[in-house]
Amino acid sequence: MANAVKGVIAGAKGAPVSVETILVPDPGPGEALVRIQACGVCHTDLHYREGAITNDFPFLLGHEASGIVEQVGPNVTNVAPGDFVILAWRAPCGTCRSCLRGRPWYCFASRNAQQKMTRQDGTPLSAAIGIGAFAELALVAAGQAVKVNPAARPEAAGLVGCGIMAGLGAAINTAGVSRGDSVAVIGCGGVGNAAIAGAKLAGAHTIIGVDVDDRKLEWAKQFGATHTINSRHTDPVQAIRDLTGGNGVNVAIEAVGRPETFTQAFYARDHAGTVVLVGVPSPEMKIELPLLEVFGRGGALKSSWYGDCLPTRDFPMFIDLYLQGRLDLERFVSETITLDKVEEAFHKMERGEVLRSGVVF
Repeated sequence: MANAVKGVIAGAKGAPVSVETILVPDPGPGEALVRIQACGVCHTDLHYREGAITNDFPFLLGHEASGIVEQVGPNVTNVAPGDFVILAWRAPCGTCRSCLRGRPWYCFASRNAQQKMTRQDGTPLSAAIGIGAFAELALVAAGQAVKVNPAARPEAAGLVGCGIMAGLGAAINTAGVSRGDSVAVIGCGGVGNAAIAGAKLAGAHTIIGVDVDDRKLEWAKQFGATHTINSRHTDPVQAIRDLTGGNGVNVAIEAVGRPETFTQAFYARDHAGTVVLVGVPSPEMKIELPLLEVFGRGGALKSSWYGDCLPTRDFPMFIDLYLQGRLDLERFVSETITLDKVEEAFHKMERGEVLRSGVVF
């Protein structure tokens, strides 16, 4: 049978979202029905609303979520009713060419629920990143539900499902930041500050936060930045070099997704240093770099997709670090809101007023 619940729908490109009654099926084989407890308002949801990812409207938004497994379908063994889980938008299949090479974080056939959630009239909804968690219930592939310690506060835990994982993973998994490294993070929003927190966890000695907003730079200090640079007033490349003996940083993480900030990251790193792109660019953006500089500087230019994470490995680990007091997930939650405040939360996010608004149920 279908479960009638409230959910947030993006019905048309650029139009305000609406709260509607939606129908969520009971789980079929390999699926899990999760009662959502909290879901963060992420930039990716806004990108869906703006039609910047696909044009498969209407969308059921929300993906940065935690909740309790309510029901599982046949052949599900990884979770059971009553488990506290974080939802992941990557659930490695285990059989594609990437999984078989031992690189499941690049899985080419990530699993999603086979059944569609719908409007009351039967119109299928496209679930944001295969989840759709701005709703009281969400139907997902069981592999997307990752069991973690239930002592975690739901609105803090849910953020690990996307933005926090993207930033932590960019520093720890993709860049491989290690003890004594110097790191610059350009863009100190939710993902950028998670990268700063990740660099601190990994033992970086110098951590430089770069942004055009002094409020975000203050946040960066709270997450572990040892230095901050307002690039609206100061050349960030020169300032980063001045802070690193004229050499540049070992790792430069770009968390904005723009050609000009990527170029800054490229020139702000030391020779043989690493640049990591975790900010999401728009389709028309291009970069232009002298090929001789790419060759001569050596090192690596990488992109980080979902923090190169393996959810079943990384989510429980970061929740444990949070519960030990070593990772301050609470600080990322700027406010908690109800489902009908998501549109307002988008505007706050665009104005840079919040790191994360968290919908609680």
